[in-house]
Amino acid sequence: MAATPSQRRNARQALVQALYQWQLGGDNLSEIETQFYSDDKLKKADKAYFSELLHAIPASADELDGIYGIYLDRSQSDLDPVSLAILRIATYELAHRVDLPYKVVINEAVNLAKTFGPAEAHKFINGIVDRVAARVRQVEIQAAKSQA
Repeated sequence: MAATPSQRRNARQALVQALYQWQLGGDNLSEIETQFYSDDKLKKADKAYFSELLHAIPASADELDGIYGIYLDRSQSDLDPVSLAILRIATYELAHRVDLPYKVVINEAVNLAKTFGPAEAHKFINGIVDRVAARVRQVEIQAAKSQA
């Protein structure tokens, strides 16, 4: 059975927290995953999606950082850990999960920033993720514009 949008949203929210923990502490990903399962933080989440991204994002962090990094107005080291996690999630989804519409990815990233990020982070996240989408999803964006 396919995951519902709310299950995916819950998985992304848990991912922000898990990636934050990994980024700050360098904790073992399997230990973080086990902790999230044992704490029942994934009760209403798409568990398979959480697991996929929890392992895939750190494995491709350099690639992801290179994709969104060209649009930053500051060095990556100046990003707060929550914004960094959100940018990595959104960039991964745009580059590797073409089954997700780009507008959904942008909207989810902005909502994550509103929920977890510092004040006004959602505007910053929106600007970066929108530019990443324009670069990696050109065909999809052009198709949407031609249908409008």
